[in-house]
Amino acid sequence: MTTEMSKEQGRRQGLIGTVVSDKMDKTVTVAVERTYMHRLYQRYVKRTSKYAAHDADNECHVGDRVQIISCRPLSKRKRWRVREILDRAK
Repeated sequence: MTTEMSKEQGRRQGLIGTVVSDKMDKTVTVAVERTYMHRLYQRYVKRTSKYAAHDADNECHVGDRVQIISCRPLSKRKRWRVREILDRAK
């Protein structure tokens, strides 16, 4: 049974980001920053995407660094879950 769980978890997409809002109940907004090379100017560009993630125990707070993983749709905008809190806000 545990091998089936690990296979299922292995297929899920995971991202690391920072919590920017925790005002909702059981939901946090996570900002994920990525960098890519601009095709024309050959410079690195930063882009930020915000995801609504499910936080069942309301443990996350603004400034925490968290890992989120994809899951089934939980609501209109929530398709991610907080897997673990990597760093707490100071």
